[in-house]
Amino acid sequence: MTTSEIKIYKSEDGSSEIQVKLDNETVRLSQKQMAELFGKDSDTIGLHLKSISKSEELDEFSTTEFYSVVQQERKRIVNRKIKVCNLDAIISVGYRVNLKRGTQFRIWANKILKDYLVKGYSIKLAEDCCMK
Repeated sequence: MTTSEIKIYKSEDGSSEIQVKLDNETVRLSQKQMAELFGKDSDTIGLHLKSISKSEELDEFSTTEFYSVVQQERKRIVNRKIKVCNLDAIISVGYRVNLKRGTQFRIWANKILKDYLVKGYSIKLAEDCCMK
C-alpha cells in the first residue's frame, strides 16, 4: 500500500459511518472522528490521548500528524490544522474506552491491514518466483 486511500467504516448497527484514510500502511483518524467512532465526546478522546502519551505507552510524535483542512465557518473560509492519529493511537484509545463499537473497529481495521499485508506478501512472492 503505497498511496493514500479512503475506506468507509460503518458500525454494525449502522449508526456511525466514518471515512478512514489509509496512508503509509496505517489508518488515520482525527480526534473528532475517533469520538464518533467510539461514541464518546472529543474531550474524552483528548484525555485518553494525553494519558497514553504521558504513560509513555505511545510516543505522541510518532503516532500523530497535522493535516491542513479548509472549511467554512459561518460565512468565512478558514484553514485549520487538524491533529490525526495513526492506528496505534486509535487502538490504544479503543482499549481505554472499551466499548462494543471500539471492538468492532479494531476487528475491521486489523482485517483491512492484514488484507494489505497478505496481498503485498503474495505480490512479492510472485515477483520473486518470476525473477528466477
